[in-house]
Amino acid sequence: MSARRKAAVAVLLAATALAGCVEVRPYDYSALRARRPVSILVLPPLNESVEVNGPYSFLSTVSLPIAEQGYYVYPVQVIDEYLKENGLPTAGEMHQVPLAKLREIVGADAVLYLDLQQYGTKYAVLASTTVVSSRAKLVDTQTGQTLWEGIATVQQNPNNNSGGLLGALIGAALNQIINSKTDFSHQVAAMTSSQLFTQPGHGLLFGPHHPKHDSD
Repeated sequence: MSARRKAAVAVLLAATALAGCVEVRPYDYSALRARRPVSILVLPPLNESVEVNGPYSFLSTVSLPIAEQGYYVYPVQVIDEYLKENGLPTAGEMHQVPLAKLREIVGADAVLYLDLQQYGTKYAVLASTTVVSSRAKLVDTQTGQTLWEGIATVQQNPNNNSGGLLGALIGAALNQIINSKTDFSHQVAAMTSSQLFTQPGHGLLFGPHHPKHDSD
């Protein structure tokens, strides 16, 4: 092996070693610990995806994991209908409501703002991939302080190409038919919500209604 090649290999090995040593730091929960919200108001997500129905599909999945973390979650459908009836027909307009006004009307300790970045299934000849990605920001209604932020992406590829080319073609066609009938994206949305709020070190801390509340 030439000296130049040896040097290149050494650099590659050093870079690999450094990459393996990169540590993902846990989220800084100091603001959330200081305020300790009990109730959370969830607003409909802003939509950056190409799916019109994506935001409300994703919205319907977020209450359960938040509640299981020990927080009271205001019914998302009731809040959505109330805001629409009061002249706020879009998520963008709802996100502009002053925190003090939301606290006055609803009484929530914190508001959760969601941004749906990706939602849906992309089809190719032999494969299909379903991706749901979302950002979240929890804001204290009294101080306006950001208490927590998170992001999660789940990607699922349900294809099974073990039957060769013909099997792959048939499988891809079947997956497209099944996905169009059952909205597989909604199932992936539920996985994304769970990851967003419960992933260790980056999800929400246990709330006051969780038995492990004091262990955080």
